[in-house]
Amino acid sequence: MTTDANTAVSFVDVANMRRWIAEQGAERIIRDMVTALEADFRRWPQFDKSPRHAVHTREGVMELMPTSDGDEYGFKYVNGHPRNPLRGFQTVTAFGVLAQVHNGYPTFMAEMTLLTALRTAATSAMAARWLARRDSSTMAMIGTGSQAEFQALGFRAALGIERLRVWDTDPEATRKLVRNLEPLGFAITVATSAADAARGADVITTCTADKTNATVLRDADVAPGVHVNAIGGDCPGKTELDQAILERASVFVEYPEQTRVEGEIQAFGPEFPVTELWQVLTGDAPGRTSSDDITVFDSVGFAIEDFVALRFVRDAVRGTSYEAMLDLVAEPDDPKDLFAMVRPAHVQELARH
Repeated sequence: MTTDANTAVSFVDVANMRRWIAEQGAERIIRDMVTALEADFRRWPQFDKSPRHAVHTREGVMELMPTSDGDEYGFKYVNGHPRNPLRGFQTVTAFGVLAQVHNGYPTFMAEMTLLTALRTAATSAMAARWLARRDSSTMAMIGTGSQAEFQALGFRAALGIERLRVWDTDPEATRKLVRNLEPLGFAITVATSAADAARGADVITTCTADKTNATVLRDADVAPGVHVNAIGGDCPGKTELDQAILERASVFVEYPEQTRVEGEIQAFGPEFPVTELWQVLTGDAPGRTSSDDITVFDSVGFAIEDFVALRFVRDAVRGTSYEAMLDLVAEPDDPKDLFAMVRPAHVQELARH
């Protein structure tokens, strides 16, 4: 059976996603995705929103992240298995789907392991553009795993930051980051500890993998005026920041109902004050109010960001060689006669006579 052009699903597989990113440039894509994210954050109230559905196991977590703007529906499947690299697997893998609301037909599918790295960096960069000091020039990176290079490119795209102070418990991960980023023009200092990395930094990004209530960044490490981009704490029982940092900072979140369960603020009750980031973009709430403010973006990742990323790549690759078509939707000639598509050959022959 040939693919019906009206029901064919556009698809970007891993090979084409790799080729698209390599040929277009990750930094350029992240920069343009920031603009797309800002546009959809400004229409945040239009989206259907709910905390992601998570299944937790001893090894990690598997999640579904759905949303809709009334015209299109999207979801992402994603896992998080911190010990996977020890067994030769990725910590995170993902794929996503877009569908039409009016008939429920899927229209687009893509790998999202690479795409999630881009959207996470773009979301961090967007938040920093609104919350970090404009004169920020140095970023500390605590955790140099698979997200780190994308975060660095995002912050250079949004704030022009090229000086990095980096630290990880795994020296090989740090050497990997230096090997990847120095040829791209970054000036990198390898620190001796998280506190050493944070010294003199204008922005501090924390992105560690262990599923534990850790304190990778202490209150004493955060100077007035710093913006903290906390992206590692993203499930119950996993945090990175000294609680005292949150108590003296202005804390910004994506979706409070999800962040209070999964984010850095999970240790506090529902009365702990936070500001939803979309309100800063629309002018409904203040962001940074002085150069001495400490701002924290307590980011756990939210479905609307994946929705933006999926639509962004779909529109970018439409009609190009990066796109393939899938015959995914079974559509019989008579919508009420699905069995006709699998009717035995001799019965079909009788039907013709």
